[in-house]
Amino acid sequence: MENAKIALITGGSRGIGAAIALSLAQDGFNIWLNYRQDHKAAANVAVMLEKIGAKCRLLPFDVSKIEAVREQLGPLLEEEVPYVLVNNAGLNKDTLMVWMSQEEWGDVLSVTLNGFFYVTKIVLNGMLRKRQGRIINIVSTSGQSGLPGQVNYSAAKAGLIGATKSLAKEVAKRNVLVNAVSPGFIESEMTKDILKEKILPMIPLGRFGKPEDVAGMVSFLCSERASYITGQIFSVNGGTYM
Repeated sequence: MENAKIALITGGSRGIGAAIALSLAQDGFNIWLNYRQDHKAAANVAVMLEKIGAKCRLLPFDVSKIEAVREQLGPLLEEEVPYVLVNNAGLNKDTLMVWMSQEEWGDVLSVTLNGFFYVTKIVLNGMLRKRQGRIINIVSTSGQSGLPGQVNYSAAKAGLIGATKSLAKEVAKRNVLVNAVSPGFIESEMTKDILKEKILPMIPLGRFGKPEDVAGMVSFLCSERASYITGQIFSVNGGTYM
């Protein structure tokens, strides 16, 4: 799509990230699709995006590595500024804290929090200059209520919730809106090993969500219908946490 606005999505090669990319492409955005290493999955998403009519630029880099972020995004941002940034890249290494290694703690926080900081900081300057933009952070019910075995993941997502609220207050006067979407149990790679029979009784709607459920909320927040919404956390969790 010529002259379409750009949406940059991190962790976009599968699951929720891929669903968000497809939803925003259907809304008329061209996509910058970040992923870490699954080239085949990312290429498949790119094909689907192009069938919709969107242009897709694949950006393979690790969001937790500042030099990689600068190397990949720096030259592009000199030419174009995304209207939308979706910080979706995440990592889980679940275990009880008594057995958690420093690596399991550090890696999860690095991808979620450092990744948010590195990518958002480099994109934000352009948004502020243009006086427009939408930043959507994908958090988690785990960061709102806490879950056993996810001290690292809960801490990272709770931190991202706090960052969402603070950044929203900093940039609102420049018409950059910052919100978070908080998925519950969504059918994805991250939940494929969970025993559903143990989890379903916790979900009032009685089912796992789909990536498209999350993508629909992101799509709304990137639209003109959401032009008076900032600093909010939107739960997509089937009623698991209210």
